[in-house]
Amino acid sequence: MTAILAAASPESVGISPERLARLDAALEAEIERQKLPGAVAMIARRGRVAHFKAYGRLDPRQDTPMPRDAIFRIYSMTKPVVSVAVMMLVEEGRLLLSQPVSMHLPEFASPQVLVESDGQLETAPAGRAITVHDLLRHTAGFTYQFMGASPLHQRYAAAGLFARGKSNADFTQALAALPLLRQPGTGWAYSHATDVLGRLVEVVTGRSLGEHLREAIFEPLGMAETAFHVDGSNHHRIAEPFARDPDSGAPVSVFDVRSPSVQEMGGAGLTSTAADYARFMEMMLSGGQLGDVRLLSPKTVRLMTSDHLGALPVSGDLLPVGHGFGLGFAVRLQDGVAAGAGTAGQYFWGGLAGTSFFIDPKEQLHAQLMIQQPGRRDHYRQLFRELVYAALVD
Repeated sequence: MTAILAAASPESVGISPERLARLDAALEAEIERQKLPGAVAMIARRGRVAHFKAYGRLDPRQDTPMPRDAIFRIYSMTKPVVSVAVMMLVEEGRLLLSQPVSMHLPEFASPQVLVESDGQLETAPAGRAITVHDLLRHTAGFTYQFMGASPLHQRYAAAGLFARGKSNADFTQALAALPLLRQPGTGWAYSHATDVLGRLVEVVTGRSLGEHLREAIFEPLGMAETAFHVDGSNHHRIAEPFARDPDSGAPVSVFDVRSPSVQEMGGAGLTSTAADYARFMEMMLSGGQLGDVRLLSPKTVRLMTSDHLGALPVSGDLLPVGHGFGLGFAVRLQDGVAAGAGTAGQYFWGGLAGTSFFIDPKEQLHAQLMIQQPGRRDHYRQLFRELVYAALVD
């Protein structure tokens, strides 16, 4: 870590060392029980890192201890990064949130919606265009193939949208040929929307998504180890999951990140380290600035981390009770209601393989848990958050 995020004693930033020991004990117990291969946890408060520790093994098939600089597949923690890239383009006047996506991606000019008529599934024209705003807040009408088993979800699966040989341009063409799950702007449904944003960034900037993220975000913030694949010299630092889920026994499959993929997925493709992602979180917590580098204005950060759903219905259980969604982040609406510790204004997200983070502006806090354990990801996200908040003593 650089001086921008220097280490500090927990006591100096209002965190109890004795209570932090509970976090250590909980993670170590899960590793001992063979439920978790290993982990890296980081907690920063008031601009200082109070806890940065590695646990367990890097790869359950080997005895290598987990290093603090382990590289993780962060899956959907890619989404906030790409959302920031889009909002930077908005601040440059190159995009508007209200613009139809079809202004830049004409394949979405005439979206169709799947509807039921007399017991039969048919398609009908969408009532309005899909906007950039819809993509950022997951109200575009798309879905993910793993979010259900309906005929539409089956069509998503059959379309091979995750195929490594497809470019982002190929991906949006294939997605645009599928009907929407619901009318744009009528409800929240977790989806491929941020993958579409990744292609939108490419079209607006004239660069590949990876190239643009590197030049616009990673290099300015000093995130030297965040990318869409891991080069050969660092393969020995990649964290791996169990071959089989310890509870179900089902095989565990994760992305191959050891070679470049044609498709740089805006919603799920990045790899990163705890130290790198902490710089991104600190930038957000500091109102869009890290050290001398400003990526966003404080007003834009506030816009991104405010609720954009209002009374819109929410599909599925990914968005907890008591939460809304902003532009790339889930947002806690009030101190109570949600079944877990937190503060109104807290925002967060996580990844399919188990990585998770949260940022709490009121507490001047950000924290992340880097793991590769897909099957128990929800458990560890909640456990980590509870233990972090329990360690705050002023």
